[in-house]
Amino acid sequence: MESNVRVRFAPSPTGPLHIGGVRTALYNYLFAKKHNGTFVLRIEDTDQTRYVANAEQYIIDSLEWCKIPFDEGPGKNEKFGPYRQSERKELYKKYADILLNSGWAYYAFDTSEELDAHRKGHETKGKTFIYNWHNREKGRLVNSLVLTDAEVKAKITAGENYVIRFKTPQDEILRMEDEIRGNITIDTNTLDDKILFKSDGMPTYHLANIVDDHLMEISHVIRGEEWLPSMPLHILLYRAFGWNSPKFAHLPLILKPVGKGKLSKRDGDKLGFPVFPLAYTNEGSNDVSRGYKEDGYFADGFINMLALLGWNPGTEQEIFSLEELVQSFDLNRVSKSGAKFNPDKTNWFQQQYMQAKEDSELADTYCAILEEKGIYKDKYFVKKVVSSIKERAIFVTDFWDLSSFFFEAPKEYDAKASKKNWKEGTPELMNELIEVLNNIQDFSSKNTETKIKEWITQKGIGFGKVMQPLRLSLVGALKGPHLFDIIEMIGKEATIKRLENAILKL
Repeated sequence: MESNVRVRFAPSPTGPLHIGGVRTALYNYLFAKKHNGTFVLRIEDTDQTRYVANAEQYIIDSLEWCKIPFDEGPGKNEKFGPYRQSERKELYKKYADILLNSGWAYYAFDTSEELDAHRKGHETKGKTFIYNWHNREKGRLVNSLVLTDAEVKAKITAGENYVIRFKTPQDEILRMEDEIRGNITIDTNTLDDKILFKSDGMPTYHLANIVDDHLMEISHVIRGEEWLPSMPLHILLYRAFGWNSPKFAHLPLILKPVGKGKLSKRDGDKLGFPVFPLAYTNEGSNDVSRGYKEDGYFADGFINMLALLGWNPGTEQEIFSLEELVQSFDLNRVSKSGAKFNPDKTNWFQQQYMQAKEDSELADTYCAILEEKGIYKDKYFVKKVVSSIKERAIFVTDFWDLSSFFFEAPKEYDAKASKKNWKEGTPELMNELIEVLNNIQDFSSKNTETKIKEWITQKGIGFGKVMQPLRLSLVGALKGPHLFDIIEMIGKEATIKRLENAILKL
């Protein structure tokens, strides 16, 4: 492995960052950190027609929330800056000119209408129009390969629109190596001459990408498999410039939970889960997309889930800290095939991280929720509540439904449970129980349980006749943690008052 590993995550600021993009950023981050390298963020905003003003900050905020911040990028350690391609556009023409002068590129003046006519003409013959060696020098197309230098200069001087196309070599079997997919070969005769630069002064993705990767000394290009068809052109561009190319690794897609194809926002909307790390509001509308953060997911659990969508550690281990992911990550163990997204598995990871969180940390979050409801309790009490319920929770927002009875008496009682467990004779039994409770001095969970069970045994009745109505009185339903833990925590006065209320209302 090279001593100076440099990788980049290069999103386009055209909207919210899909979790597939987050995973690409994560794999780049893990690879960089494992090899003591540098993780670069570059904003590829050459397509200004699709630019969205708040998208760049959204990308940065998402990486920060995921705890995979970039080492170099916009406004941070700008060793090779600027890191926005729109701020680098002056240098791309220089490299386009290098290709023109070396014969690796040429001017093309064909209009959109002319190219559409060629396509339709080919379609009528059952063929596909490709702008390449088949036709670029036969006079049917208008480019600098068939025009004289004077004609080319005259067109440019007159302000005619043009593009600069790459001149793909003919009759070559191009052999390439992908770190994930192994050896790849392609016949260059099947490739079209891609556009590299336009007369408006902006490069296309292909030229800007290659130039920036070279100038920023990127050692490994780890990106999604949708860029795999671009790999031959990029390899050829490196050759044309006389540069050493980085190593390439193309990641598999994240697939729909049901059916075929790439996971989309529509899948999340339909099946009820987010596909973005943070909530996102589309500019100029009230359309808000859900985010994992706002839905209550822990960032470390979210990242753990994403890491295993396409990468296999080679062991049975599923729960990884970020540090463990860094140590374990290996491109050789990234799958070639797509990974199906599983919302239930995502919640499983969330629940595992819930159990692992310190009660004190969860209590801080729950205290804030309680204060919004106008309920103020000391943190020690809330911490005990959290400890008793968190194994049944997926999100912190579940805590209130699981524990409201610790903070306020039931306002209503589960109808089905009441009909089954509050019977003739139950009020009298509960009144007797109140007398028993009044006589208990040590109201600890263990002592109260012992005293009540002794009383039940002495009466010679079934435990269910007392325990179920008692839980119903205190909780309002047949749910909750150990009954006598509830009694200890709410105290004698509240326990007796709730029993009296139940006797009146049921």
